[in-house]
Amino acid sequence: MNKKTLKALEYFKILHIVSKYASSSLGKKKILSIRPMTNIQSIQQELQQTSEATKIILEKGNIPLEGFQDIYPFLKKAKIGSLLSPGELLKIAQVLKICEQVKNYMKKGRNQRNIYPIIDHIVEEIIELPELRKSIFNAILSEEELSDTASSELYRIRKQIHQKNEAIREKLNQMIHSAHYQKYLQEPIVTIRQDRYVIPVKQEYRSSIPGLIHDQSSTGATLFVEPMSIVEMNNDLKTLKNNEKQEVEKILSEFTKAIENNYEIISENLKLLTQVDVIFAKGYYSIQIKGIEPRVNQEGIINFKQARHPLISEKDVVASDIFLGKEFNTLVITGPNTGGKTVTLKTIGLLCLMVQSGFHIPVKEDSEVAIFQHIFADIGDEQSIEQSLSTFSSHMTNIVEILKNLDSNSLVLFDELGAGTDPIEGAALAMAILDNLYKRNIRTVATTHYSELKEYAIINSGVENASVEFDIETLRPTYKLRIGIPGKSNAFEISKRLGLDAKIIHAAKQYLSQESIRFEDVLLDIEHKKKQIEEEEWNAKKVRAEIERIQKSVKEKETQLEMRKDSILSNAKKEALKIVEETKKEVEKIIENLRKIEKEASIINYNKKIEESRKKLREFGNVLEEELSDFNSCSESDIQPTDLKPGDKVLITTLNQKGYVIALSDDKKEVQVQVGILKIKVPINNLKKMSEQQTPKMIKRNFQTMKNKFVTISPQIDLRGKISEEAVILADKYLDDAYLANLKVVTIIHGKGTGVLRKSIHELLKNHIHVKDYRLGRYNEGGEGVTIVTMK
Repeated sequence: MNKKTLKALEYFKILHIVSKYASSSLGKKKILSIRPMTNIQSIQQELQQTSEATKIILEKGNIPLEGFQDIYPFLKKAKIGSLLSPGELLKIAQVLKICEQVKNYMKKGRNQRNIYPIIDHIVEEIIELPELRKSIFNAILSEEELSDTASSELYRIRKQIHQKNEAIREKLNQMIHSAHYQKYLQEPIVTIRQDRYVIPVKQEYRSSIPGLIHDQSSTGATLFVEPMSIVEMNNDLKTLKNNEKQEVEKILSEFTKAIENNYEIISENLKLLTQVDVIFAKGYYSIQIKGIEPRVNQEGIINFKQARHPLISEKDVVASDIFLGKEFNTLVITGPNTGGKTVTLKTIGLLCLMVQSGFHIPVKEDSEVAIFQHIFADIGDEQSIEQSLSTFSSHMTNIVEILKNLDSNSLVLFDELGAGTDPIEGAALAMAILDNLYKRNIRTVATTHYSELKEYAIINSGVENASVEFDIETLRPTYKLRIGIPGKSNAFEISKRLGLDAKIIHAAKQYLSQESIRFEDVLLDIEHKKKQIEEEEWNAKKVRAEIERIQKSVKEKETQLEMRKDSILSNAKKEALKIVEETKKEVEKIIENLRKIEKEASIINYNKKIEESRKKLREFGNVLEEELSDFNSCSESDIQPTDLKPGDKVLITTLNQKGYVIALSDDKKEVQVQVGILKIKVPINNLKKMSEQQTPKMIKRNFQTMKNKFVTISPQIDLRGKISEEAVILADKYLDDAYLANLKVVTIIHGKGTGVLRKSIHELLKNHIHVKDYRLGRYNEGGEGVTIVTMK
């Protein structure tokens, strides 16, 4: 790609931003060296890499690349046999540790659905060296110091050094605290000069303490003397330190050799980590700009959905649909100066360059972009005083160069084509250039404010007009592109807003031809109408979305009602059976008590009567139990009603519920029936017509059972101490029971606490079928610890 084009389209700014997301200097350097590719397979692979990275980041969090440094210089040093320092070895070990961390990061949470083929393959190529990494970390404490346990020999030597130091210090301490020596000393301390232990002796007593003088104070009043009694001990200490140094060098040499032996592995690991660093930097940038991976093609088709310029804040720009290469190959963008035409031009070119570099772009899903062999851009005023070139000459020099080097798979971007010279000649030249490019099947986008080019785009097939929306009120562009509508220059309106005298503006209009005025008026009318159509289309979409939402809500409510209906019937059945059981037990108890009372007189006759009563009671209970446990039973002798009409009272035989006919289907095979608050469709075979006086025995019994059950229901329920899930279930059942018992107001006690239980109860009440309204309790009702519910 042409470097001048990359600079004009601000491509290097994108690289600089992406490089900030890299963890290493190697990654940053690699990103800054990226250039657009032209091979579609390579582009698709790099786009897929970026897509995988974004998904991995969102799934697993940040990749552990902290501390990743360039260790190539240390590896080369080891390869030539130069001794590595402890600090250099630590940095190599840190990279080895990062290799392990990255491999573990990719393994974390892996399953069949979360497989990232490209990045997984790269990471699998990394070879771990855990033993080498552990041994370096165990042996080296810091950039300057090795651990005592780096080797057994080093441990032995350092132990001897410690013992020798202690012995020398002990002997010297005896001397400096001796009454005999104190008068000779400047002060009673032990110090070190030239790596040997010495004591400070006064100048005048130098002959009183035999020894070697190693240093003196700046005034000459103090001499630092190594007493003869410890010279041999200091010599031994120096020998031990030399031994320590040799052992340290031996250890470092062994580590250096280990690095040299693994040079190829570590170098390849470094290369792979750098590649991972670059891919994830692209991923982080994609997340930042809300980018996506577009489809790519080799047919010269550009179709950006809701595209934004990546260097302009999302809040400062209106996204635009930009398309080129299907119905037309040349796009002419017109409009006022500072209207955003150049930004649109740069957006098109920059997004193409980003895709060809493997970057995601800020567009919506289903966007598509062509892969171009060359992208040329003539943007901005490149007038050169040194070369004595005018603006027009500078642009024309670029255009000549572009026309020489382009091929059929090129994208050409012209900013203010034909500007800088006589308008008539400039417009004619611009049209001739566009003609030439169109005939060569070149994808071209050109900005201009010449009216002649607007007309040119209208007349010629394969050429399309476009304009960038400009807000006259704020005198600022919105950067929204409108393809199909030529732009109005708005020179008079802008001048008026800026305060130019109205008389001058009116006089200026007199110089325009009637054709020009009419053309501008037509453009204005087209723009207004298109805005209206867009607004109506937007409103239609909103209405359609709202209708879909309502339909979905209605379906959900129907499903909830059906489930609640089944639940109510099932609960009623269970409660009725329970009452039957309790009643039978109570009767048994009463009979037992009667037996005890009457066991003396007429026992035989009395027992006989009791057994007869019990038999009748058992028969009644069995009949009731059988009816309640089988709601689906119905008489086979029932005859299908043939004369049903809306308003007729019917019995649903499969449910043993009565209701009223609302409507019949066209084929009269199904009937819509109102049963309480429910509206249900029932096959006509499952209905039996009833007179107003008819009431099924079972319904009467069922109602009486329910009445007996709910006549004692409490007007309040206490849920304190329950967990949210349990409390919601209990409250739901209680509200059903309260509704069947015809209670109008009930109280739910949930306590104050953290408010979690209250919030869960209110979520239930918000959409409950039996709840008309609800509120928190007043001061004398329990305050925020209770909720007062009004039932329907």
